Amino acid sequence: MAKIVCGIATSHGPMLATPPGMWHLRADADRKNPAHWYQGQSYDYASLLQQRAPGFAARVTAEAMAANFAKCQLALDTLADHFAQCQPDLVLILGNDQREVFLDDLTPAFTVYTGSEVQNIPLTEAAKAKLPPGIAIAEEGHCPPAGATYPGAPEPAHAVVASLIAQEFDVATSARLPNSHDRQSGIPHAFGYVYRRIMRDLAPPSIPVFTNVGVGLNRPKAGRCLAFGHALKRAIDALPDRLKVAVIASGGLTHFCIDEELDQRVLGALQSRNEAALAAIPEALFGGNTSEIKSWLPLAAIMNDACLTIRLVDYVPCYRTEAGTGNAMGFALW
Repeated sequence: MAKIVCGIATSHGPMLATPPGMWHLRADADRKNPAHWYQGQSYDYASLLQQRAPGFAARVTAEAMAANFAKCQLALDTLADHFAQCQPDLVLILGNDQREVFLDDLTPAFTVYTGSEVQNIPLTEAAKAKLPPGIAIAEEGHCPPAGATYPGAPEPAHAVVASLIAQEFDVATSARLPNSHDRQSGIPHAFGYVYRRIMRDLAPPSIPVFTNVGVGLNRPKAGRCLAFGHALKRAIDALPDRLKVAVIASGGLTHFCIDEELDQRVLGALQSRNEAALAAIPEALFGGNTSEIKSWLPLAAIMNDACLTIRLVDYVPCYRTEAGTGNAMGFALW
């Protein structure tokens, strides 16, 4: 039976790779956004500011933002050092796609990548020009300037798929990443960030596993994401003996409207191994980009079954406007 040697959960937002003195680029976009999702409802910026009065002015000073950025970098270094010390032979990466690779021609609920290579391809200048403000500047956080190619893991990936199918999880598979004019080429940023920042571009063979947490009609609910994690654990158990496996989840926490109450609800349930509490979170609270929390749920189930204990490295709510927009960053290891 393969051995799980570590689990890691990390946020991947662009603020992690953007100097805090430039967080105002995303703040300006927030003020123009007509649809901020917060606690199950959509607000324009003015309504959100009113809803969250008296606001977060003290949390968006230059000093506060610089301190939060520094905390995040320290936490990320802790995760990267832990990963390097564990020296896994194989990595499963749990993440999502934000209409980068999967467009409206096909959006699977769960996809296992089975290719022999994982390409991380920089965006073209034309593609960067189409991005919202404050996104392009963070690209080096998830993709080297010259790109990179990491080893895939076809045989273990095929075995994982076979096990999932036998457990009646009818996953989609993909043996190659797109290189096309109508979508991003290579691996999406949720995965690229893990290769770049957590593995420091020194990746062992890996299996990217996509969960459609937030797009379209076929978004798995929280309970289904947990069940998927239990199925993945059984698939990992069936891999060859002496194989050391790491599992990494990429995404979250609440954003672009930070909701510290929801974040603490999630983190508390993770720390107490209370999967029922996670499954009971109303689906409406997972709206918008906060849906990325669901990428952590399969990891939680895997780690619970492996009897590994979570260590919360840090929780850093990185505010960028007086209305409480930003990205709550979470970092944990098992």
